[in-house]
Amino acid sequence: MRSCDFTGGCVKQENGGLHSYFPEMISGTRLTVAGLGLKGRLERGQRVWRRLAVLLVMGIALCGSVWAQENPLGDVNTAVPPPPKPPVEPKKVIEGGENVAREAASAPRGASIRVSVNLVLVPMTVTDPMNRLVTGLERENFWVYENNQPQEIRTFSLDDAPVTIGIIFDMSGSMGSKFQRARKALSAFMRTSNPEDEFFVVAFNDRPAVVVDNTSNVDDVEARMAMMKPESRTALIDAVYLGLNKLKDAKFDRKALLIISDGGDNRSRYTEGELRRAVRESDVQIYSIGIFDTYASTPEEIAGPIMLNDICEMTGGRMFRVTDVAELGDIAARISQELRNEYVVGFRPGDLKHDGTWRKLKVKLNPPPGLPPLTVHNRQGYYAPAD
Repeated sequence: MRSCDFTGGCVKQENGGLHSYFPEMISGTRLTVAGLGLKGRLERGQRVWRRLAVLLVMGIALCGSVWAQENPLGDVNTAVPPPPKPPVEPKKVIEGGENVAREAASAPRGASIRVSVNLVLVPMTVTDPMNRLVTGLERENFWVYENNQPQEIRTFSLDDAPVTIGIIFDMSGSMGSKFQRARKALSAFMRTSNPEDEFFVVAFNDRPAVVVDNTSNVDDVEARMAMMKPESRTALIDAVYLGLNKLKDAKFDRKALLIISDGGDNRSRYTEGELRRAVRESDVQIYSIGIFDTYASTPEEIAGPIMLNDICEMTGGRMFRVTDVAELGDIAARISQELRNEYVVGFRPGDLKHDGTWRKLKVKLNPPPGLPPLTVHNRQGYYAPAD
């Protein structure tokens, strides 16, 4: 058994007695001081106290290094919101389509102009029967339907614009044996992304927390993740919900989530139904890397892959099931490649009612001759604006 006295010396108790870990510096000193002269005693005492001071500093440094290794999820601070700004007199807003330029000419100085174009953008990826990415298709290879009604494609592009990407990273106890591989997969994903992409990381176990705020510096993310350690249970739904909310203030128009997890939820406050509703209302593309165990032993582990697959398909993303953790890096790089090679079609809906209803989207392919059957992955619908 160990204990520390007020001098900072650490001792242990053996067979009912206390033996110093530093006998020459403490116990031995006390035995020989009596035989020295006054000057010798003073010099000997000074040397002892100097050594004790060094030991005390070393002990404080050691404790500091232990504290630094604690899991950041256990001590998360939320930034204080800024004070409210004083009210500003609203500017005149000019709305319209063709007549907006004429009205703007006679508008007061400083008026805002809002042009309503009612353009719906649909990002998508295309894969072949071997699940490989297909590029090089043209506008005429796509047909778009809203509520089963064909729509005229007004814009078409192959997009590699910067993306704000939220990483939802599982730090529950079951990730212990997979954590190092998962970290490397995250690094592979970020280093193959567009250099202008912006990232943030939501780590979760019993509760989620933003452990890396918006950054384009991959080294910052890697350094922070190196301090983490898996423990406790899994609040997956809460973590995805937090990521969706944070993306509402994203820097870029294109937004995505990447979920890295090994199982189902067993700790969240939000329900699966609430999460599905939030996903449908968002304009976020969701990808998932599922590191699932071969044999699921609980209802949560059985339901987890189904939920992840569903929310990914709702947004035009995909879930990749990992059977070998050695494949994690390749899968992460593949997801990054898909985000950099998306087709984006735009159309003006035939139904211009602002009724807040769900509009179902469907994209069909008319591939060039000679190609095998292709699969298109796109968001399943959107909510019309409501007045």
